[in-house]
Amino acid sequence: MARMSTSTEASMPRFTIQTVPPARRINTLAEDVLEGFARSPKELPPKYFYDDRGSALFDRICDTPEYYPMRTEASLLEGYGADIVAAMRPEHIVELGSGTSRKTDVLLGACEQAGIAPVYWPYDVCEGVLQETGDRLLARFPWLQVNALVGDYTAGLDHLPRPAGRCLYVFLGGTLGNFEPEPAAILLSDLTHHMDAGDGLLLGTDRVKARATLEAAYNDAGGVSAEFDRNVLQVINHELNADFEPSAFRHEAVFNAAVGRMEMYLYADRAQTVTVGALQRSYRFAEGEPIFTEISRKFTADGLRDELAGAGLALEGEWVAPEDYFSLSLSRSTRA
Repeated sequence: MARMSTSTEASMPRFTIQTVPPARRINTLAEDVLEGFARSPKELPPKYFYDDRGSALFDRICDTPEYYPMRTEASLLEGYGADIVAAMRPEHIVELGSGTSRKTDVLLGACEQAGIAPVYWPYDVCEGVLQETGDRLLARFPWLQVNALVGDYTAGLDHLPRPAGRCLYVFLGGTLGNFEPEPAAILLSDLTHHMDAGDGLLLGTDRVKARATLEAAYNDAGGVSAEFDRNVLQVINHELNADFEPSAFRHEAVFNAAVGRMEMYLYADRAQTVTVGALQRSYRFAEGEPIFTEISRKFTADGLRDELAGAGLALEGEWVAPEDYFSLSLSRSTRA
């Protein structure tokens, strides 16, 4: 498998940014609204949460007392980051859906302590967030080179650069749980086929636990999760010339125990009609009518192992938080 050569010589810029073209066509926002609003209940893909404002709101969610995934995963990285780095000794760290890379700081710190200087490749849809994150990381780690990647990893990884050297692919935050089983399998399979011998996948996954704990995490008392959920309506307003009143929709997240996942909805507080100018369509909402905006699947140990195996990944190491709250797993491709 051919690899792209890279250089970390002092003459090279410490920060670069490039666009990763999609390997397969994915819907535009207009198409997703058109298709999603034709369903019952109406629905929207969660990827549209993450504009600049949405990314900032998600960062605030991570700091709420109810949202345990962020601090639990960070604690696992702090406790076991050295073990993970020792197992991989990565020359490159490629992070899917990197966002603000808050937890990646811990991993990079463990590399520094081990005397390893990997190149960091954050991959995200939001260029502004990548720029800000790059500036922060370069200031903290004087040795670091950041090669930022702008794109949608759900569109396939055929055009994702393959830097020369051992890669640790990182997918944190329980984000795999935001995908239904079939799209999750496609994503993991895409990644497996992209990996070479010696590469690894560090995956963070949330575990099934008490309903009260789960529902509190997605319905924080401060209302940040609600603001984040409603932000998708602002995105539609801005991008598609719509006239949603976000304040006229109520956020609610519930645990669906039958399928082991959190489900997030926006409910119309009153009967209303919304016009989406770019689609030249109007949509009526009855009072109490929902828009289904996101899922977050929760895993069992066996379920995760089966999902990885189905994509050609063999579990090599696992680090689990107390009371089985959250896990980090390190896997290698069985196809490489």
